Amino acid sequence: MERESSARPETGKALAEQLPPLTAHEAAVEADRCLYCFDAPCTHACPTHIDIPRFIKKIASRNLRGSAETIFASNLLGATCARVCPVQELCEGACVLGAEHKPISIGRLQRYSMDYARENKRYPVVEAAPTGRSIAVIGAGPAGLSCAGELAKLGHAVTVFEKRTLPGGLSTYGIIALREPVEIALEEAAMIERLGVQFRTGIEFGKGVSLATLQKDFDSVVLSAGLGRTPQLGIEGEEVLVDGLEFIEASKISGDSLKVGRHVIVIGAGNTAVDCATIARRLGAERVTMVYRRTEQEMTCYRHEYEFALHEGIEFRFLTQPSRVLVKAGLAVGIECLRVELGSPDPSGRPAPILVSDSEFVLEADQIVKAIGQNKNSLASLLGLETRKGFIAVNSSYQTSISNIYAIGDCIRSSGAASTVMAVQDGKLAAAAIHQQLAQSPLPARME
Repeated sequence: MERESSARPETGKALAEQLPPLTAHEAAVEADRCLYCFDAPCTHACPTHIDIPRFIKKIASRNLRGSAETIFASNLLGATCARVCPVQELCEGACVLGAEHKPISIGRLQRYSMDYARENKRYPVVEAAPTGRSIAVIGAGPAGLSCAGELAKLGHAVTVFEKRTLPGGLSTYGIIALREPVEIALEEAAMIERLGVQFRTGIEFGKGVSLATLQKDFDSVVLSAGLGRTPQLGIEGEEVLVDGLEFIEASKISGDSLKVGRHVIVIGAGNTAVDCATIARRLGAERVTMVYRRTEQEMTCYRHEYEFALHEGIEFRFLTQPSRVLVKAGLAVGIECLRVELGSPDPSGRPAPILVSDSEFVLEADQIVKAIGQNKNSLASLLGLETRKGFIAVNSSYQTSISNIYAIGDCIRSSGAASTVMAVQDGKLAAAAIHQQLAQSPLPARME
């Protein structure tokens, strides 16, 4: 990471949660606005199908414990989802008040209930008797935590293997603190641990533990390893680029030691790219420019994230393709680009970018961040699993092509948008399927 800008703001304050928590009065007033719809569109729009009118009604009646219990019944990671879900596209977008009035602030009300649960330790407990079954979960991200917690509630012994030092996956390392502070992600993981789930961190699947060992020691194995690293651009000078996920991680874990340039370029136009640009801007960069090879209409970030970036003073250069990084004394000093025209749709369904010859120009920068998505996970090829569009293929019960091996989360998301809430739902549904499958099979000899 490159030259640091002057007069840098303190990281913790600059990247504090965007919205303050609701006060008791604000929450009561907002809850009273709800129409408590029958067969509510907001509940249908929630991928985890939280009974939204029910939890809001309990806020209105000052029953915060009941409100939290309603949320946990459908989504164990309600605190994370309250903060990072694109509610504008989901529950709040479906609110019947949204057509002519302001939709109910469902996300903030959910956060209010989850904050109450955290502050008062009103968490789910295991009521089921031990089943004598054991399950290994690979990866402690949202999907893995959701699956592990649901299985533990059903009485199963669950061990989660995580290659990183801390659990939480992208919630801990890859989501800007502006949306989710690292403390929230770690407290949710601790809640799952209190259900009896064992965490073994610092153990990478395939190196620290093998599939053969897990198949021998556990009744089922769940793969929840997310996606891989940021792909290469394949351009000269790429070695001096900053990886976007590492940039976000440093802002959350390393704090004030993160170096931020004066003139920062972010390559990409997804939600992660917006997060990177926001970090740079809020930590003192004088100019932040996002470079994207298509137009505003094809951006993969949510519309509200784009508008947020514009409000932050972040600039956009559309129809621009980086072709070479300009390097001096081992540091980035700019990026050479080509203009782009859009052609016929490519396999992604978006117009294919076509380079315009002899259209080179240079954008000056002293730090360049690459945030162009993530590679598909390599687990499928390592384990010989069937794939679908390069992702691990699963059936309706989340089973892979190998018996008793399941997969959930971003590593199976061959269609539709990958999101935290979808990963949580994967974990919940997979846990139910695994429970049903184990109930239909006899206990193995080693368990007797």
